[in-house]
Amino acid sequence: MADMNTAAGKPAAAGKTGGLVQGTLDMLILKTLDLQPMHGYGIAMRIAQISKGVFQVNPGSLFPAFRRLERAGWLSSEWRETENNRRAKYYALTAQGRKQLRGETREWARQAAAIARILEAES
Repeated sequence: MADMNTAAGKPAAAGKTGGLVQGTLDMLILKTLDLQPMHGYGIAMRIAQISKGVFQVNPGSLFPAFRRLERAGWLSSEWRETENNRRAKYYALTAQGRKQLRGETREWARQAAAIARILEAES
């Protein structure tokens, strides 16, 4: 499971994991990079922003995910200067990564709909 905490940076309430389903972090990274290449800190901030602070990605989860996604051929990377004149590794989605994102998005929607049906079923 991805190591992500709640917005306050504290563990979630008892009985709740506060994390993501295995593989979901990869999908969120791919989706974030679908718009434009970004460096790791920017990706983490964007995920936090879009999720309205629900997901705070820590570097201990993010950087192994980048390596895994690069090995799979879904991301490419290059060192560049940031807007603050610092050197950072920028990640970009490859054509293979876009294809993977489309497939994962379809599968996520299918699973989410099935879970919703189960939760809405009368006991």
